[in-house]
Amino acid sequence: MEINGLPLHPLVVHAAVVLTPIAALVAIAYVVPAWRDRCRWPLLVATVLAVGAVVAAYLTGTHFRSVNDFMNQPPLAEQIDKHQSYAQQLLWAMSGFGVIVVLNVAMHARAARWLRTLLAVLLVADAVAVLVLVFLTGEAGARSVWDHTAG
Repeated sequence: MEINGLPLHPLVVHAAVVLTPIAALVAIAYVVPAWRDRCRWPLLVATVLAVGAVVAAYLTGTHFRSVNDFMNQPPLAEQIDKHQSYAQQLLWAMSGFGVIVVLNVAMHARAARWLRTLLAVLLVADAVAVLVLVFLTGEAGARSVWDHTAG
């Protein structure tokens, strides 16, 4: 997958790197009772875009790896394995995050207080996990590119 000869993965990944932290930070803001009503729909929109960006980055990365032979370069292959491992974890965490966001938005005012509290705790925990994983995934990907080109 390419656009004007450039691999699509490095282009798409920037959307994931920008949109995922935005969605996670809006999710954390959403649990503040005074901000909940104002953050409800921006949270849903940001999350849908972020999940789409992470899925697109994962799929284009898988394709990019399949059409390039990195196995002949052991240090690079190890770095890409690490990047891919984090990317798989991020994909699962973002999928869970998306489900939790939809549940929070759907149960916004209708759920019992204990259920809203439980959903808020799950939302913040997954938001933090997503923030950490997007950093680790991006860091591992950048190292696989820049350590390889510098060496």
